Amino acid sequence: MLGKAEEKEDYLHHAQLMAREWEEMADDNDHFKLTFDQSGTWSLKYNLIWDNLFSLNLFSDEVKQKEVNYYLARKNRYGTPLDSRQTYTKADWLVWAAALAEREEDRLSLIEPLWHFLNETEDRVPFTDWYDTKTAKRLNFKNRSVVGGLFILLLTRDWIKN
Repeated sequence: MLGKAEEKEDYLHHAQLMAREWEEMADDNDHFKLTFDQSGTWSLKYNLIWDNLFSLNLFSDEVKQKEVNYYLARKNRYGTPLDSRQTYTKADWLVWAAALAEREEDRLSLIEPLWHFLNETEDRVPFTDWYDTKTAKRLNFKNRSVVGGLFILLLTRDWIKN
C-alpha cells in the first residue's frame, strides 16, 4: 500500500523461507510439533488462519489439513485442547483452527463441541473463552472481548455466500 514493492518482496521471501524451515523442523509425521525438540507434542496452529485471510500462501493446504485431521483425532466432548500439555482450550482459537479446514464437515466437527460446552457447562457466567474440554468447567476468564474472534468465519471465503 505504501508502494515499497522491493521491501515487500524481501519480507515475503524471508517469510517463505522461515515457513519452509518451520515445516521441516516441526514435522512429526501426522502433525506438527508444539516445540521443535519434542516429538509427540502438538498444539492448535490457530494463527495459520491469517495466512489464508491475507492470501500469503506461506503454508500449503496440505500443512493446514494435516493439522485439522490431527485436531479431529484429539477432540474431546467439549473441544480440541489447545495443546498436548493440558485438556483446556480457548474458544476463539478453537474456531480459528476450525476455519483452516477445507471441508465444511471438518469445520463443523471442530466447532460442534463448543456448542455442547455452552449448553452443558454448569458455570453460569458470561461466555468464557478458556475452559476444560473434558469437564466443561470455566478456567478463570469470563466476558472477555476475545470471544469476538468466534466471528472469524465471516471473513473466510467459504462462509461468505450471497
